[in-house]
This record gives sequence, structure tokens and C-alpha cells, in this order.
Amino acid sequence: MNIYLVLAALAFISLFAAVGLSIGGGIAHAGPLFIAAFILTSIAFRGFEALKGFSYTLIIFAAVTTALYYPQYFISVNGVKLSILITPLIQIIMFGMGTSMGVEDFAGVLKMPKGVFIGVFSHFLIMPGLGFTLAKLSGFPPEIAAGIILIGCSPNGMASNVISYLAKANLALSITITAVSTMLAPFFTPLLMKLLGGAFIKIDVLNMMWDIFKMVIIPIGAGILFNKYLLKKAKWLEVAMPIVSMAGIALIIVVITAAGRASLLNIGAMLVLVVLVHNLLGYTLGYWAGRLFKMDERDCRTMAIEVGMQNGGLASGLAKEMGKMATVGLAPAVFGPLMNVTGSLLATYWHRKPLGKKDAEMQEQAIT
Repeated sequence: MNIYLVLAALAFISLFAAVGLSIGGGIAHAGPLFIAAFILTSIAFRGFEALKGFSYTLIIFAAVTTALYYPQYFISVNGVKLSILITPLIQIIMFGMGTSMGVEDFAGVLKMPKGVFIGVFSHFLIMPGLGFTLAKLSGFPPEIAAGIILIGCSPNGMASNVISYLAKANLALSITITAVSTMLAPFFTPLLMKLLGGAFIKIDVLNMMWDIFKMVIIPIGAGILFNKYLLKKAKWLEVAMPIVSMAGIALIIVVITAAGRASLLNIGAMLVLVVLVHNLLGYTLGYWAGRLFKMDERDCRTMAIEVGMQNGGLASGLAKEMGKMATVGLAPAVFGPLMNVTGSLLATYWHRKPLGKKDAEMQEQAIT
């Protein structure tokens, strides 16, 4: 019998038992069963090509569930707060992003100026505006509402490039938009937060600029230099960095979840809904921004993905530097896993939806 089917069956049994226990009033004791269900499902999905892309997200769900049930293990160890790891982890992740980049990633500005301008402009217009609107409508406490705006004001993440490739979008344009928006983040993110988030919490623009510079620009710059001069001598790093980055993101989410457990238990379902709406509207308005400027289908798909997907890790790091990890940091912690699920589903849908003949030929040329 296929081992992956056995694991899937065990996952279903664990989930069924956990739900049954919860309905019977024993939700406080259902944690191990929920955790086992997520882990078993994650491993089972590795056996199916169409589902393996969701494996990592399920591990995140398992980690978050663990943090909710056993927060004491993720707040401090021997009196040392685990939150001190967040900034170094962001720097490591950004260094890894830099090792996969080069000067040629920025050359797309000259090759595709229209697409890059529209993509970056749409990203820093649509998501912050949506974040502010949803924060106002949510009725959340000010610091939690500010977290919704913060994730909206953040730049793109590298995940958007992977999703663009899977969705048969314009990968070269996606990479350039990500690179440019990331480099502009030290200026745009603090100014937008001051303009929009300042209605909810106090924002120190200069401090936030420096925080982004040290968490993003310096590590990415170091990664680009490493990629240019040393990466060929350290091929193991090319394999290790994606794994380290995924582990780092998981740890950041777990630490924030444990710290903000009380708030999540009170407004968790509503926060998930608001963040999901933010993400989905980002895809929708991004796509139609491309249509508005008469871009082809591949570029419209790129616009949707680049607008709707954010750098949740950076937003989490900024929340920690503000001393508001357990409140401002909650929306970014929720946005990341949800974004990966919706992005993967969108990529699967578009991967199966044929492009026009001209778009398909351009896609083939981009891959080769």
C-alpha cells in the first residue's frame, strides 16, 4: 500500500478525533491531535505532485497550533526572550534573497520600464490603501489594526517569483518588480505607515527607515556581492539557504503567535478573514490594474501576484523593532501562511489555463 495514502488516512483520523473532542468540550486537550493531523497531511502531500506545494504551509499550521497550545515554550528559554532572534533571522533570510539576485535583476527596469513602473506603483498604492480601509472597518484595537496597514505597506517577497513562474506569468518582470520594490522599501514603507498607520499608532519614520535598511538593504547587498564573487565556491549554501529561510520564517511566525496568543484567541477568526480579503483583493485589483494599462495576459498575471503577495517576514521584524510584536505583528504572521495557500491555488488555476499564442511563445522564450 502507498505509504502516502496511509499517512493521509492517519491524518484524517487524527483530524476527525480532534474535531470530535473539540465539539465535546475538550478542545483544550485536542492540541496534539490537531498538530499530528497537520504534520501527517504535510508529509502525505509530498507524495502527490499537485499537492506538494502546500506541504510547507501545513507545517506552518502545525507550528502555529503548537504555539497556541504550548506558548510557554516559544516565549523564552532560560530567561532569554526568543523575540531577540527575529531581526537576525530576517537578516539571514534577506541575505539568502540577495544570493539569488544579481545586477541583471535590476536591468529589467530598462528593458520593461512600463511594466516595472506600473507594478511597483500599483503595489505601493493598492495594498496600503486596502490595508487602511480594512483596518478602519475592522473595529480592531489600534495596534492590531496598524498591523494590517503594515503588511499592506511592505514590499514584495521572493515567494511572488515562485508563484509567477508556476502561474506562467512574466517571471523576468516579477523578479525585477520584487527587486525594485524591496530597494524602495526603506523610503516608501515608513512614509506610507506614517501617512496611513499614524492614525492608529505613533510611527517614527527615521527609526523605521533605519530598521528596514539594516534588515533588508545591507543583507541583500551582502548577498548580491556573495553571489557575484563567492557563491561558486560555496555551492552548498545555494542548497542550504532556502531551507534556512523556510525554517526562519516558521520560527518567526511561531514566536509571534505565542506572544500574541491572547489577542489571537479573541479575534483570530475575524483577523484571518480580514487578512484573506486583503490578500484576495490585492490579486484582483493588481490584475485589473494591468488590464487598465492594456498589458497582455502574462503581465496581468504578474501584476496580480506582485500586488497581492507581501514580505510578511519584514513586516514582522518591523513590528518587533517597534516593541509591538504581540499586536502589530499578528496580521503579518497571519498573512504569510494564507498568502502561500492562495498564491499556490492561483498558480495552479493559471498554470492549467492556456495563454494566448503570443503569450505562450514569450513564456517559452523566457524559460529558455
